[in-house]
Amino acid sequence: MENKGSVLMQQYELGRLLGQGTFAKVHHARNLKSGTSVAIKMIDKEKVFRVGMIDQIKREISVMKLVRHPNIVQLYEVMASKSKIYFVMEYVKGGELFNKVSKGKLKEDVARKYFQQLISAVDFCHSRGVYHRDLKPENILLDENGNLKVSDFGLSALSESKRHDGLLHTTCGTPAYVAPEVINRKGYDGSKADVWSCGVILYVLLAGALPFHGSNLMEMYRKIGKAEFEFPNWFSPRARRLVSKILDPNPNTRISIPKIMESSWFRKGFDYKPMRVKMEEKDPDRLNADAIFGPCEDSSPAAGAKQDLARPSNLNAFDIISFSAGFDLSGLFEENDRKKEARFTSNQTAKTIISKLEDIAKRLKLKIMKKNGGVLKLEGAKEGRKGALSIDAEIFEVTPTFHLVEVKKSSGDTLEYQKMMEKDIRPALKDIVWTWQGDLPRTQQQQDDEPESSQLLPLQAVSFQ
Repeated sequence: MENKGSVLMQQYELGRLLGQGTFAKVHHARNLKSGTSVAIKMIDKEKVFRVGMIDQIKREISVMKLVRHPNIVQLYEVMASKSKIYFVMEYVKGGELFNKVSKGKLKEDVARKYFQQLISAVDFCHSRGVYHRDLKPENILLDENGNLKVSDFGLSALSESKRHDGLLHTTCGTPAYVAPEVINRKGYDGSKADVWSCGVILYVLLAGALPFHGSNLMEMYRKIGKAEFEFPNWFSPRARRLVSKILDPNPNTRISIPKIMESSWFRKGFDYKPMRVKMEEKDPDRLNADAIFGPCEDSSPAAGAKQDLARPSNLNAFDIISFSAGFDLSGLFEENDRKKEARFTSNQTAKTIISKLEDIAKRLKLKIMKKNGGVLKLEGAKEGRKGALSIDAEIFEVTPTFHLVEVKKSSGDTLEYQKMMEKDIRPALKDIVWTWQGDLPRTQQQQDDEPESSQLLPLQAVSFQ
């Protein structure tokens, strides 16, 4: 159990509890190497699995790797143990925007600055096919310099969540901030729904109160559906015009973000310059999204370079965790057709695994070729429908006696590859496999012997040299 003062993954000293929900806690923490303050979100894996929240966790990870922007809370690192998932995030010490607004309305210039930063962040999200769906002052933080940071992507939806009509169909968000079309449950455009929420936030910043009130939820929904609200007398004419265009109950005529950014009220003092997200310099591979989620550009280490700099293609700690039955996060990180690759773990040495793969290759009359970077390449002698079948087997060291092996088709016919995997390769590997991805471990005892979380990162590519 994590307590204040304890050290997580031999890297972070935990500090005070910042927040707590049903499935997660957020702690302040300090990077022991750099001294940098971070926020660590700890998610209880068993709890989210028990209530079917796996997709939501997948979504949050996926979204956070896509949105890297100065006005969005930055994800630094993802780690995992057998029972927890850890998001290491930027620590924003200024608190919630909600706390500032709860004290009363803001001056128009201050509200404009926050709104400009909010729209810049949301526009960036939309350009990546990401819709927040739960924008509200409580999910907007302020740093020590007064800059806005959008947080909490737990309800976000990727564009892939759309049905064939191109509309989102899940009602999300907080009632006072949701768009009429979201309430109606008839499907909605995520970008237009986010624009509405931004309009409610702008109203709250300028008025110090919500635009829609009701004695009960249905009354509030009725007012939202008709956009029934009033402006306080201190709203400037230009602010009124912009808010009215945003809080248009018809999504088809509601103003778009590009048009918002062209409005005279928005443009005043707007000098936004995209800036590079500042990250810790001590360990860039662990903080870089490509190093965590994406493929290595070059699996062959330069002469004299350390072998542990190599990283598996589209693989990170979550793929190790996903070998636990029923908790497969791998689909999130795989850009290629999943049928073209398979992964297994083994508690055998790298030498034993290599020897087994070579024996199988000889039995199947596959030519054995070795590449730098720890990839064993197997090639078929016969030409199939799509040329000769070529299979890559890459071994990664988790600990000296625990390895992850990725087997994938690099060329040739996919059906031929699948048939060979199911009929020949998988059965032949059974003596050295601890578990295939998504399968149950062979025995509970082996499950108890799983490497501790602190050993899961970094993965080390095995060299054949």
